[in-house]
Amino acid sequence: MMALNFETKVGTLFNNPIFTASGCAGSGKELSQFFDLKELGAIVTKSIMLKPRSGRATPRMAETPSGMLNSIGLQGPGIDLFLEHDVPWLRDRGVPIIVSIAGETVEEYAVLARKLRSVVGVVALEVNISCPNVENRGMVFSCSPVTAQAAIDAVRRNIGGELPIIAKLTPDVTDITEIAGAVRESGAEGVALINTVLGMVIDTDAMRPKLAGKTGGLSGPAIRPVAVRAIYQVRSAFPDLPIVGMGGVSSGRDAFELVLAGASAISIGTANFRDPKAPLRIKNELSSILQERGFSNFGDAVGYAHREELN
Repeated sequence: MMALNFETKVGTLFNNPIFTASGCAGSGKELSQFFDLKELGAIVTKSIMLKPRSGRATPRMAETPSGMLNSIGLQGPGIDLFLEHDVPWLRDRGVPIIVSIAGETVEEYAVLARKLRSVVGVVALEVNISCPNVENRGMVFSCSPVTAQAAIDAVRRNIGGELPIIAKLTPDVTDITEIAGAVRESGAEGVALINTVLGMVIDTDAMRPKLAGKTGGLSGPAIRPVAVRAIYQVRSAFPDLPIVGMGGVSSGRDAFELVLAGASAISIGTANFRDPKAPLRIKNELSSILQERGFSNFGDAVGYAHREELN
């Protein structure tokens, strides 16, 4: 097989396109027991908020036929403890760090950005403006182009030009290209598609919702067609906007599908729970598929499914 240039660019250059998905690997400590984190293009941390957060009441996870629902509620230590403990640990592992941040107000996004502005080892920010598993459903900034822009504007003003911004968007909107265009105008160098899909399950024996918070975010294989559609639409609308694709990827072939749709990188999430080595396995499978299909540069495969539209 020919050698493969696996590098990709999403605001900054990564040596390969396989990332973890925020919320599915913490800060990588658990995964580090199974493989060297430097094998990844980047670790995307669990979304960090300004203050410590205990999360929602239990039960807050439920299995579904082709995935799982979670209603964790952005449980975490808060930004100060995260910077004190998690970032130094990751920095010592030599893996590029993408810090995911979430706020309940525009000002919280601004403060988080200021705190992360000059942190050594952090190569980009994922601005989670879409997380559906918080108590106040109205927090979802990315359901409106106006509020999405407000959050990204606040981060851009406070981060300056020092770090690329990747805006994480919800699929629970009428026109995802409108939201992608809005954050692009506000200075986002990329978008992450898709976050979980809002769902609900009812225990038919107890005759009540299975989750204490009633609704939760659906992830896993069931949402992959939704992810492919969203990625394809955004790539069609903005061919120059890098996309970090995610949603139900559990094999190299799944990852290849998102790449063909237009993803410049792939984040692995729910698959980690069943197979902690999934990111490394998917990386190797994707590399083999690309070479078998005659690609010598990963970037040449990105958006390849759009080629008929370009002719």
